[in-house]
Amino acid sequence: MGANGELVYVGGYTGDKGGAAEGIALLRRDPETGVLTRSGVAAHTPSPSFLGRHPTLPVLYAVNELDSAGTVSAFTVGADGELTPLSVQQTGGTDPAHLSVTADGRHLLVANYSSGSVSVHPLDPEGAPAERSDLLDLAGSGPVADRQAGPHAHMVVPSRDEVLIADLGADRVWRTRLDPVSGRLTMLPPAVVAKPGTGPRHLRFSPDGALLLVGELSGTLSWYRAGAAGDLEPAGEVATTDRTGENFPSEIVIRPDGRFVYVANRGPNTITTFAWDGDRATPVAEVATEGDWPRHFILAGDHLYVTNQLSQTVTTFRIDPETGVPTPDGEPTAQASPTCLLRWTPIDHR
Repeated sequence: MGANGELVYVGGYTGDKGGAAEGIALLRRDPETGVLTRSGVAAHTPSPSFLGRHPTLPVLYAVNELDSAGTVSAFTVGADGELTPLSVQQTGGTDPAHLSVTADGRHLLVANYSSGSVSVHPLDPEGAPAERSDLLDLAGSGPVADRQAGPHAHMVVPSRDEVLIADLGADRVWRTRLDPVSGRLTMLPPAVVAKPGTGPRHLRFSPDGALLLVGELSGTLSWYRAGAAGDLEPAGEVATTDRTGENFPSEIVIRPDGRFVYVANRGPNTITTFAWDGDRATPVAEVATEGDWPRHFILAGDHLYVTNQLSQTVTTFRIDPETGVPTPDGEPTAQASPTCLLRWTPIDHR
């Protein structure tokens, strides 16, 4: 770690997407107080709207969410947080919105939102992505005409020996299998067939094995359990806000102990806390983010940090360990067009 506390990288939209960010920004976090301190721009790269990392190497990855030809960029991370360019590769699609790395560190997966595809990139021993080994084109549509005319891959998640893809356009969470040798994906029966118009955006697995899914278009949190045949079956659903007006929920995070689930609501501009008992998500509290358009958030110890994309701030909350409810802690931190946060923890440097 850097000498001045933990590192938190911030992805954002640059001028090509109408944003004010210059690339990947760097914040420093005091682990005791939770206070964030700005440390400037760590890397100049176009619209790095989502960030990820290698499971064992000090390598950071960023999608470059471009309309014409999306790319993914890799950087080595120095001891004090400096980023050194490692590789840039074409994703084969447009507007890449999410990425992840397989647990064995051998492949990088990228979800191309607008073109509705997923690219696979082999990683070399230094963590640098190579040219695509596969590009899987999805198919399908939904009833929301202006958002679901075709497939829109919004999240790609390695899960055991499979890869799950949240498809906002087709109301599906697709299941695929990644061949570790060829680096190619094989389509399997879908993991989730959501209600028409749900718009699956992001998903998480609870520690007790449930799949929880945020519907960007339906404004719902739904959850699924394995049935007798092993397939995921619907087990419940709840609205993510009690406020009136349009709501487009974005991120979902589950506390490590599994007791609480958090969802960000764009429009109402709130974070909703749900108590999770393994069978049901029960709303506990809904708090304002003190900003506009909460695109993404992370948990770090007993703090929660939210990117308010349109008001260009990061809000800090302290979480009550018993109730799970976040409370604003200090003034929001100014940050240009933030869309994603990545906490860089010591495990990255082992």
